[in-house]
Amino acid sequence: MDISSILLMVVIGVMAALAFAAYLLIAINNRLMALDARCDTAFADIDAHLKHRQTLIPGLVETVRGFAGHEREILNSVTTARSAALSAAAPEKKLDSENLLSKTIVSLMEVAERYPEIKASKHFRELRAELVATENRITAARRFYNLAIEEYNATLRQFPGNLIGGFRNLVTRRPFDLGIERGLIDDAVQFRF
Repeated sequence: MDISSILLMVVIGVMAALAFAAYLLIAINNRLMALDARCDTAFADIDAHLKHRQTLIPGLVETVRGFAGHEREILNSVTTARSAALSAAAPEKKLDSENLLSKTIVSLMEVAERYPEIKASKHFRELRAELVATENRITAARRFYNLAIEEYNATLRQFPGNLIGGFRNLVTRRPFDLGIERGLIDDAVQFRF
């Protein structure tokens, strides 16, 4: 073999390596963009269920107010938390405000448990059943969202995804956790004496 054939093979090898690297970078970029879009879609699904939950809250508050109007502090905190959740636009802010709203709903349910006449109200039972069903749909949508977030974040942390993510200014996303308080909405609060 002469020097020109060796040089030609080296140039072809370098060009093949560059073409493969470019293909790999494009493939990882496309995967990150697809995962990012999946996260947005999953969050939109959660958001639809959260909006439905927010439509139930005024009826729930009014029902409790009708029987226990003197519990103004909790009624006001639920109303304030709902307003904050409605006005939150960015996903991170929405997650924080929805967590606060969940906690105030649990507190409202704890108040309702202290009043047998509230628990006996057909309207309250129907609202609670719809709230539980909505919470179950939120939980299912949250699982899908968190799986999408986990896959996106893992791809973003791995090489060469971390290089592409840094170049595109992509950041990891935060999973959506409503906390352990969610279980209190399903089951009646049991007070032990």
